[in-house]
Amino acid sequence: MKQIEVVAAIIRKGDKIFATQRGYGEWKDWWEFPGGKIELGETPEEALVREIREELSAEISVDEFLCTVEYDYPQFHLSMHCYLCSLVTEALHLNEHEAAKWLSKDELDSVKWLPADLEVIEEIRCLKEDKICGIE
Repeated sequence: MKQIEVVAAIIRKGDKIFATQRGYGEWKDWWEFPGGKIELGETPEEALVREIREELSAEISVDEFLCTVEYDYPQFHLSMHCYLCSLVTEALHLNEHEAAKWLSKDELDSVKWLPADLEVIEEIRCLKEDKICGIE
């Protein structure tokens, strides 16, 4: 089975988490955390900064590792390294996604998440409120 290794940004702002809606492909209209594939020679953190710059024209701070999700989709096995992040620049532009939302912990079930991202939601639910808000 094909193996794909990606990174995902759980971008926090206040008590909200940023979610994006896919605008293309087999999983069009499903929701996910922004990110993408790790390129040869990149660390996961470097890949995440690059991917968010490409997808959202935004600069982020990669604050803390959250989890790695291993998930078998029908066509491939996904390894997704997820990091808690914060915005360095406030402006976000959707270059690849068709929609985006800031969701509170109570609103996380209001969108149709990709299967692997659902596992990240469970990790987020277990976080203390100070971690969600980016307070150390």
